[in-house]
Amino acid sequence: MEELLHYVWKHKLFPLTALRTIDGQAVEVIDAGLSNPHAGPDFFNAKVVIDGTKWVGNVELHVKASDWFLHHHDEDGRYDSVILHVVGESDATIHRRDGQLIPQLVLPVPAALRSGYDALLHEDHYPPCYRTVGDLSQLMIHSWLSALLCERLEMRLAQIVERYEQHDKSWNDALFATMARSFGFGVNGDAFDAWARTLSFRAVDKHRDNLLQVEAIFFGQAGLLRPEALPAYYRPEAARDDYYQQLCREYAFLAHKFSLHPIDTALWKFARMRPDNSPFVRMAQLAMLYHSEAVTASTLAQLPDKESISSLLRVGTSPYWDTHFAFGSTPTVARPKVLGEGTLTLLLINTVAPFLFTYGRHLGDEAMQEKAIALLEQLPAEENYIIRSWRDCGLAVANAADSQALIHLKRNYCERKDCLRCRIGYQYLKKQGI
Repeated sequence: MEELLHYVWKHKLFPLTALRTIDGQAVEVIDAGLSNPHAGPDFFNAKVVIDGTKWVGNVELHVKASDWFLHHHDEDGRYDSVILHVVGESDATIHRRDGQLIPQLVLPVPAALRSGYDALLHEDHYPPCYRTVGDLSQLMIHSWLSALLCERLEMRLAQIVERYEQHDKSWNDALFATMARSFGFGVNGDAFDAWARTLSFRAVDKHRDNLLQVEAIFFGQAGLLRPEALPAYYRPEAARDDYYQQLCREYAFLAHKFSLHPIDTALWKFARMRPDNSPFVRMAQLAMLYHSEAVTASTLAQLPDKESISSLLRVGTSPYWDTHFAFGSTPTVARPKVLGEGTLTLLLINTVAPFLFTYGRHLGDEAMQEKAIALLEQLPAEENYIIRSWRDCGLAVANAADSQALIHLKRNYCERKDCLRCRIGYQYLKKQGI
């Protein structure tokens, strides 16, 4: 397995016997080089001494030497700088494009590494490295969680920049589209994201001062005005509902005016959902938020703390939704559908902090990027299966910065069985005597 070979080379887990090329030349590794996650040789700027001569260049690794030709490296100029070919099995000699032979080293993978890695891959318990967590130093844990949080913010940055480009390079629109996805709260995140991608903000802007028309465009574009979006037992009542019928008429007019086309209603999920988390209620809250024109990129950038940002986002709905959670639903006792503290916390974690980090990067404002991270450090950690699992094995999760880091770890390392790139995985394997 090439991943194990990479790991052995990167961490210099060499056998006690002297290293030699396949033709008997002595090899001394001074520096294994920098791992390259992109196209090209596996390690850059390695320093090795081969038969008394010091070489500085790139190193390529393969399970079998013949993979060099299988991957067409003999035809690729990027591999002319390779100074050493490291393989698990030497079944061919390899050369550069000009025909010059490249020194080749067979590097064995230690048996303890193979067995330890196999144990991680086949462990049923989550996290698979749970036996090691209690022995980790706080410095190591803090360092790794900080690195993971930065990786997660960089990933979110790329998503927000994509929305910025898609929405005519408007940071306000990118902010709202990011917030829209967050309003799905996991279950309907993809549906809200698809909805925001089809939304013409310039069309909505023309009617922003009229809440009913904003609602008509929002609900209509979401496909939530279509009868099939409603549970069958709500449809007769919705057909008699003046508010619903008024929205339908408004959307028909606006859709024709702006050539609007709604998303597929099948994207929405309604089952086993609290009434306040209904996509109808969430869409009404988004409409009110957009109508108010209060939340902008510059406003968020200027607000000093989580309390002031939460106050800005604490939005309600139009009066109809005080007594309904879907079109045609049986009216309830009037209760304003205002965003609660838990919901606001999730918006700060999933929208505000990533957006401030991205906007700060765009402006070259390091203080704003630091403000985004500080905001996560001020917020309570999320409560879910991932966080509980890490706490159960002894890892302290102090705040949302930690929980976001652990969610990133689960999705981008644990689920991909990428233990060899994980610092906790490294400590686990080290504990096995490797």
